[in-house]
Amino acid sequence: MANQTVQADAPAVARGTSSVIVIICALAALATLATNIFLPSLPQLARDLGVSNAAATSAIPVFLLAFSVTQLVVGPLSDRFGRATPALAGLAVAIAGSVWCAYAQDLYGLLIGRVVQGAGAGAAGVLARAIARDLFEGNRLEKAMSYITIATAASPGFSPLLGGALDHFLGWRWEFLLVAAFVVCTMIGFTLYVGETNRTPHRSMSPLAVARTYVGLLRDPRFHAPATTTALLMAGLFAILAATPRLFTEDFGFSPMQLGALFASVIFVMIVAGVIAPRLSERLGNASAALIGLVVMTAGALAVLAGVALLGKSALLIIATIAIVLFGAGLANPLTTAAALAPFGDKAGVAAALVGFVIGLGAAVGVPLAAVLAKDPGLSLGYALVLTSALSLLRHSLRPRLTRAAE
Repeated sequence: MANQTVQADAPAVARGTSSVIVIICALAALATLATNIFLPSLPQLARDLGVSNAAATSAIPVFLLAFSVTQLVVGPLSDRFGRATPALAGLAVAIAGSVWCAYAQDLYGLLIGRVVQGAGAGAAGVLARAIARDLFEGNRLEKAMSYITIATAASPGFSPLLGGALDHFLGWRWEFLLVAAFVVCTMIGFTLYVGETNRTPHRSMSPLAVARTYVGLLRDPRFHAPATTTALLMAGLFAILAATPRLFTEDFGFSPMQLGALFASVIFVMIVAGVIAPRLSERLGNASAALIGLVVMTAGALAVLAGVALLGKSALLIIATIAIVLFGAGLANPLTTAAALAPFGDKAGVAAALVGFVIGLGAAVGVPLAAVLAKDPGLSLGYALVLTSALSLLRHSLRPRLTRAAE
């Protein structure tokens, strides 16, 4: 009942749920936008900065590491001081980091900018989930998480297309300036339509109290089972995002514009899955609906590996099988994320921070994993997808048993 009162009193709801959802999605999409918009430009960026393609790719895991660690700090801060101040501060930091990247003259300068940008995006990402948990519960929370999944899927889908166009006409530096402009618009929207959503009593900010809360969550199967499932799932998604530029430019000769169009077309299936997910959960229950998504994802991963290993490289076949993986991930991701947050409305900031941290770690592992399992990029991607999807399916299958054991 208390949580329902919080939802009813929150000014964001009074100002229009649709506007709030848009801003929440913008906060959540910032990280994937900042990561994926310059993927088609990596070869040109490397040439301009005088480094190898592999060295330029280090801008991705550096960002993800800053993104992950920042969430562990911002989550408790938002439980103590509210969501609005950390959100606006994080967005300001993201603007500074984006501008820094745009004017970087060497790889060292770019990596510094990416760390700053990642820290700001980390604050935005954790607060997107915390604000959603403040305002919604049950199936409404699953729907909110589905919208977030759609936004974070659309961002890596369409941002490379936009980035390829900017690279072609203006150069890669304009990609970072566009991210800065996006963040400015998000700040304005947050101020106008969201505001403060945390109406719970302020908590102790002592390091010991925060550490105890994190340990308690990690020991609670209601949290760690769906959260680690989501992290493994995200490792597979970022393996796709990291491997496909190299695969399709080196093996199939795609241009940056063609690569961007490919991302946009394939990611569309994940958007459709995000729309279906809450409806499927409402009919079958969260765990069963997520299981369907993970089974589809694993089947798609096996199809990717079989297609590359047994049938030879075909761009159309790889695209089709990756689309199956993305559809399954689009079904499972919002449901497992919502399951990790749902029981912890009284500590939404900390729970969202820890979810974001493990997701960021999963993503950071997925990027190099897609490159080290085999010399051939197609085989390496196939192995990475089979490994991550199978582990996520196994982890999810253990979830009911772990929960019963804890009761």
